[in-house]
Formats: sequence, structure tokens, C-alpha cells
Amino acid sequence: MIDQFLWVIFPYLCVAVFVVGHIWRYRIDQFGWTAKSSEFIEKKQLMVGSILFHFSVIPVFFGHVVGLLIPARWLEAVGVTEHLYHLGAVYVGGFFGIVMLLGMIILTFRRITKRSVRRLSSASDIMVNFLLLFITFIGVYATLVTNAVVTDFDYRASISVWLRGLLIFSPDANLMTDVPLTFKIHVITGFLIFALWPATRLVHAWSLPFNYVGRSYVVYRKNR
Repeated sequence: MIDQFLWVIFPYLCVAVFVVGHIWRYRIDQFGWTAKSSEFIEKKQLMVGSILFHFSVIPVFFGHVVGLLIPARWLEAVGVTEHLYHLGAVYVGGFFGIVMLLGMIILTFRRITKRSVRRLSSASDIMVNFLLLFITFIGVYATLVTNAVVTDFDYRASISVWLRGLLIFSPDANLMTDVPLTFKIHVITGFLIFALWPATRLVHAWSLPFNYVGRSYVVYRKNR
């Protein structure tokens, strides 16, 4: 029963909250659709942490897409062998995972140690920081320790198949039974962040400032 909840009901529930929550948030709180920048309070740590995080989150995202959504036989058909994929997942994925982790450590440290930043932060801001930090840490640990050192675990034969089953509404919870605990925690917290997304500052990820490209320059004059 618990497996059916964790690997069937819970993921669908999180996705439903993600979709409905964004519609609700956009309809009632468009003015709150912002990251509430604290750059004017403290800039140096924000710049370093933000660059590290945003530099690495894109390749980490696409690494998850390739590893979870593309079947292994498809990659082998274009010349990506199991050994080659494993090297890429561990070394390339591990590198960007560590960079992302460093960025999250800096951003979280800044949020809780800078008094002015902490005062500006809501409870959801702090919760999201720690949750993203934990998800990144457990993901790096699962990749570099559980997968590469402790066990010879192939998530493409279990987690990937299970996730693709979710997408076509034919999930098999039994595929997750023998998955190592670190990977299970990473998956559960990953879906949890999707459920929390609409109620937090993470919604600003969809607000890409395309209008800045054609916007006129703002002219500032010194007050003499």
C-alpha cells in the first residue's frame, strides 16, 4: 500500500498541484510573481552563488531528461554505449552536480546568516532554499557514492522505466522496490519541490525577460 502511494499516487498528486497551483497563482497573484530580489542588500555572495547554480542547473536538467526519458537502447543505437553513458553520468553529471551544490550552499548560507536578507525572506523562501540544497546534496551523493562506489545500480532499468510508465499513465510501483534509498529520497523530494513550486518564489523561473531585448535604455542623471 505504501509503495502504491509513494510511486503512483504521490507523483500524480504533485503534478496536479503543480499545474492547478500555477493557474491559481497566476490568476490571483500576478504582482507576487517575482523572486523578490535582495541584491541591493548583499550582492557578492548572491552573484557567486547564483552564477554557480544557474550555470549548472541547465546541464543537470538535461542530464536528467536524457537519463530518465530516453531508453538505453535508443542511445546505444546512436553509439552511446553503457560504459560511455556511465562515464558521462558520473563524471560530467557529478561535476555539474557539485557546482550546483556549491551554489546552493552559498545561497542558503547567505539567506540565513545575513540578517537583512533573512528579514526579507518569507518562511517559504527559507524552506525552498533548504529543500533545493537537500535535493542537490542527495542527488550528488546518489550519483557519486551510491551509484559509483557502494553499488552497481542501473537506474535506467528501474527508475527510468517507472517514470516513463507514469508519463503514459501505466506506472509500475514494483520497479521502485529494490531502488537504493538515496535514489528514492531524491525522487520523492524532487516531486515534492514540484508540488511546492506554485506557492513559492520559484514561479519566477517562467518569467523570462524577453521584453528587455527591445526595451529602451533608462537614462540616469546624477543629482548635483
